[in-house]
Amino acid sequence: MKSIIHFYEKRFIYFAISALIMLAGIVAIFINGVQLDIQFKGGAIITYAYTGDVNSDDAAKFVQDKLGRTVSAQVTKDVATGEKRLVLNLAGSYGLEASKKGELDTALKQKYPSANLTPSKTSMVEPFFGKKFLTNGIIALILASVLIVFYVWLRFRRISGLSAGVMALVALFHDLLMVFFTCVLFKIPLGESFVAVSLTILGYSINDTIVIYDRIRENARFEKKLAVEELVNKSITQSFARSINTTLTVVISLVIIYVFAAMHGIESIEAFALPMTIGAITGCYSTICIAGPLWVMWQKHQQKYNPRKMYQKG
Repeated sequence: MKSIIHFYEKRFIYFAISALIMLAGIVAIFINGVQLDIQFKGGAIITYAYTGDVNSDDAAKFVQDKLGRTVSAQVTKDVATGEKRLVLNLAGSYGLEASKKGELDTALKQKYPSANLTPSKTSMVEPFFGKKFLTNGIIALILASVLIVFYVWLRFRRISGLSAGVMALVALFHDLLMVFFTCVLFKIPLGESFVAVSLTILGYSINDTIVIYDRIRENARFEKKLAVEELVNKSITQSFARSINTTLTVVISLVIIYVFAAMHGIESIEAFALPMTIGAITGCYSTICIAGPLWVMWQKHQQKYNPRKMYQKG
């Protein structure tokens, strides 16, 4: 017989680990700030391919003086092709007119005549559309969360579906915070990739949680004498190997995707794969160490003050 792992008894250790990581994330916010991509705030990102040497700080100062707006610059390199790129981020709630873009191209070529600067990619978003994208992204996350709670509530009525749904939502919120802090720590601008990762994590993590809730429901039906904490410990233990193996498979795939994107300089895929990798890991962690123990705490609280409202064992 498989030995039971006492997850509930170690719940405060798990809570402390999550709290420390979140504290580190809050510190990172003060150090790095929260960067919004142009899809959410408006502005422009202009990329040039070049040869030779270009100093990013010098280029940023030159463009800033030329346009009269805050500019940051970075130099990247495609590992596969060896192509060098100068990426200019133009802050502000507006893009860059075509005429101004042409003047900037000419000025940079005159500034760096030996660099063979060639316009590679330009991304511009007006502030109205940026605000709309941000609002729609938040609405999508809220709507998905509400539907998840409603679904879990209906499906697991036998084990107090509302409490199961709420605790699952707490675990999902924990995962989204981890994804958010990952973006802050690695200075990944929040944009469409962040919304895509968040919605994917909501679906991935809740699937893992539902598997454990299903085991709790089945065990509660056939082992009515088990205390609620023993019931959850047994159910998580039975699902533990499956959760770890599934997460390991997903993480390996995501790491391969990230390495491929980094080698070829595909920034949009990098911005998806890295937070998604962290989200997959924390999704497994929150399912095992957060959702289950929190549900037990809810049930024990109800048992203390109103035994009739406790989950049904029959």
